[in-house]
Amino acid sequence: MKELSFSNKELQFSAIAMGEGPLVICLHGFPDCLHSFDHQMPALAAAGYRVIAPSLRGYEPSSQVADGHYPIPVMTEDVIALMDHLGVKKAHLIGHDWGAVIAYMAGAAFPDRFLSLTTIAVPHPGRFGEEIRRNRQQMRRSWYMSFFQLRGLSEFVVSFNNYAFIRKLWRDWSPGWAFGQEDIGPVIETLKRPGVKKAALGYYRSARATSSSSNLAEPGFKVPVPTLALTGSKDGCIGADFFKLTTRAEDFPAGVELREIPEVGHFLHQEAPETINDLLLNWLERHN
Repeated sequence: MKELSFSNKELQFSAIAMGEGPLVICLHGFPDCLHSFDHQMPALAAAGYRVIAPSLRGYEPSSQVADGHYPIPVMTEDVIALMDHLGVKKAHLIGHDWGAVIAYMAGAAFPDRFLSLTTIAVPHPGRFGEEIRRNRQQMRRSWYMSFFQLRGLSEFVVSFNNYAFIRKLWRDWSPGWAFGQEDIGPVIETLKRPGVKKAALGYYRSARATSSSSNLAEPGFKVPVPTLALTGSKDGCIGADFFKLTTRAEDFPAGVELREIPEVGHFLHQEAPETINDLLLNWLERHN
């Protein structure tokens, strides 16, 4: 596995890379880090792909912004900056959690730059925002989003007792997964880096700040890139039922395939890597 760096304007990003061939970019979410796809990268590289997993904006001191504002549409430009740095015109994009949100919006904003999207554990963000107000069960699951608006208090609680809160989220969101220190350790160490905890919570605080002048603010914004949408049957963060409710064919002019993976939760790509890798390899081959 190699390390690389790239920039978008004044911000500097690090990434890990493996393999040669058509480019596959893997975007992590919260609470997570660029090692989220460590189980996928070797399999994809062995199949003839160049796989790169960048650290998202704010997840390292060099990519943090002074105003603490982390709007997702701006982060789509970070993906394009990586591709331009590599001199690549088109790539496959895979995203988990916030990485999935970035993937949907990148596909909508720059459809000509992507061969395919794979979104894991989070549905179309416009439909999520539209439907959650009518779905009490999902509102209960998403309690943490409101909690993270409490500046100062939420930062304290998240880091208290060596980030016990993060371990609780992982247990709640993936209740059948006996994850180990090797899985969550890199996440905790990432959150301990200067400014990262505040930046990570800043995603939730900036989520409502999408410009009203953008079509990306519309609940049914179109994602005209072939999309594979994956949800876990035991996801305690965004229920599979809600995921299916908010994944609508009319929002994906180039097609969408929805798969519910049995007996796994929110971190399904880490819980069932062989299953997910098989799905990814089949999907990527079909859209090269």
